[in-house]
Amino acid sequence: MLRGKKILLGITGSIAAYKSAFLVRLLVKAGAEVKVIMTSSARDFITPLTLATLSRNPVLSDFVKDTSGQWNNHVDLGLWADVMIVAPASANTIGKMAHGICDNLLLAVYLSARCPVMVAPAMDLDMLQHNTTKNNLEKLKGYGNIIIEPSHGELASGLTGTGRLAEPEEILAFIQNHFTQHLPLAGKTALVTAGPTYEAIDPVRFIGNHSSGKMGFAIAETLADQGAQVHLIAGPTALHTTHTGISVKYVSSAEEMYNSCMDVFPKSDIVVLAAAVADYKPAVKAAQKIKKKDDPIALELIKTHDIAASLGKIKRQDQFIVGFALETENEKSNAQQKLRSKNFDFIVLNSLNDEGAGFGFDTNKISIIDKEKREQDFELKSKKELALEIVNKIVNSLHA
Repeated sequence: MLRGKKILLGITGSIAAYKSAFLVRLLVKAGAEVKVIMTSSARDFITPLTLATLSRNPVLSDFVKDTSGQWNNHVDLGLWADVMIVAPASANTIGKMAHGICDNLLLAVYLSARCPVMVAPAMDLDMLQHNTTKNNLEKLKGYGNIIIEPSHGELASGLTGTGRLAEPEEILAFIQNHFTQHLPLAGKTALVTAGPTYEAIDPVRFIGNHSSGKMGFAIAETLADQGAQVHLIAGPTALHTTHTGISVKYVSSAEEMYNSCMDVFPKSDIVVLAAAVADYKPAVKAAQKIKKKDDPIALELIKTHDIAASLGKIKRQDQFIVGFALETENEKSNAQQKLRSKNFDFIVLNSLNDEGAGFGFDTNKISIIDKEKREQDFELKSKKELALEIVNKIVNSLHA
């Protein structure tokens, strides 16, 4: 959800500063680029070295970088960030922010920032309830700052009440929501399938295909980038994702993928069936490895569950389904027939006859065909680029 986002984290003098290390770790894990600014008193509670290691950026505290006279440009920092968050924000810093006092680098950056600013207070309960603090927080709200309310619990003083810094996971969710609430697929749930399925012949051998899962994973990540909460069901593949907007379930067989899809489908708004599911499986799986013999052996195959057809039959009017077709002959006529029979909203066609397209490649060449038989052809592109084209088509169709 935060891939490519630039987060400026201000840390002030509070015992809660230790939580900032966890927050930085979560932000970086979510894909954000993080820069940290500390007040001088914050360094009494947590070391710059810890935060520099976790953020992978130097920690800033003073206007002057070193004895050479170079300075930390507060204006550039304020322009760099997509969002600035002060966590923990002490009563002292909140008061200075509210009244435009600028006696350290953090405050200079705050006054220069053009991005949204979030403030997460942390202090003892009586300090938080003091009229001065309450007025200062109201001033900050009036200036357009976003307040992340402190939580209730045991405080450093030994008292119990409201004043604890929100937990790092809560702050992360708050920031993610800030970025996703205006995205085109915010609030939508998506089901994506990816990769091959393996249908066991015996404990060693299987029927499968060469699908790598790259196209499905790229679509899942692009949907999540656009605000959707994605359930990715992947067959056997070496691919993984760290995107916080995606939950992944790995399966092996068509039966397992079918069951997982049926579980997730009812709560899905968008479904993209990019997996290369085996159409047939052995009628009987041998309990032991089949030994090589001189005589030929016959392998009886039976159909697997048709996941696309099954979902198409129970599709609601408010659900949007995208299918895939990989063809070697009569490509467009076969894709159009599949589009109708499976009740897709549009289908993505690619051919094994196109060089650089199909299984295993980082590139693909596709055509999109919708229910009105309108066709859109794309040149050979990376699968990530084509994932964006496919997701844009979904977004435009949903908002048409």
